[in-house]
Amino acid sequence: MRKQFVKFLSIILPKVVSNIAYKNIVSPQQHKFREHELKVLDTAHKEQLDFDAFKIQIYTWGNPEHEKILLIHGWEGQAGNFSDLIPVLIEANYHVIAFDAPSHGLSSKGETSLFQFSDLVETMIRKYKCTKLISHSFGGVATTYALYNNPDLHIERYALLTTPDKFTERIDYVAQQVGITNKVKNMLIKRLEKELNVDVSATNVSNFVKAIDVEKAMIIHDKNDRVITIQQSQNVANNWPVCQLKEIEGTGHFRILRTQSVLNEVTQFMN
Repeated sequence: MRKQFVKFLSIILPKVVSNIAYKNIVSPQQHKFREHELKVLDTAHKEQLDFDAFKIQIYTWGNPEHEKILLIHGWEGQAGNFSDLIPVLIEANYHVIAFDAPSHGLSSKGETSLFQFSDLVETMIRKYKCTKLISHSFGGVATTYALYNNPDLHIERYALLTTPDKFTERIDYVAQQVGITNKVKNMLIKRLEKELNVDVSATNVSNFVKAIDVEKAMIIHDKNDRVITIQQSQNVANNWPVCQLKEIEGTGHFRILRTQSVLNEVTQFMN
């Protein structure tokens, strides 16, 4: 019923509905922390970073003298999403670094974008001199875009736990969830391109990976992921000579972060 109502409004008030959809794109939803996530975050050393107009919450674990790994969560996620992986990496003697992106987790709130998220990833890589990365979901878009825009950044190992390919697919997903018409979706794209100064149609991970400096990459993706289709990771891997794609089953989009066999494989890949 709600989608039908929005579709009706899209016909009679397209500009209003476009504004609502834009707000949805730049205002990440906040999700409740799981108890286990809070417990792991409580064990971290915490600091805040001033970034643009935001206070960014940063977490670190393990010996700072050990090799560093940076964790990049997905859109509407937060550092605690890696709460099952973090102890495994600490046990493997890594210095683990994570953060909450602008308007995510415990960082300060406000309108943001995937491209601001990407700028923060660059900042974190440089600040901590990280050459090993692990991302989840849309964190893969933010990370590959950061590496694409900064070709001097050299990465030794990069593991992606699912990844989208085309940013337009995110817009299609929002359009489907909200129920807007193609006319309103096109208005939304034009506004995003104007205000964020990007070409939405060219914002594809499968393009970025052709020009980034990564020695070895691995994507793990569940064949039945209902949030990001396996075809998106397949397309990225097909355009990335240094990347291997591992297709699995039984984890979905989020449980992949809590599946022990996946965590062990990612940790082994980092060595």
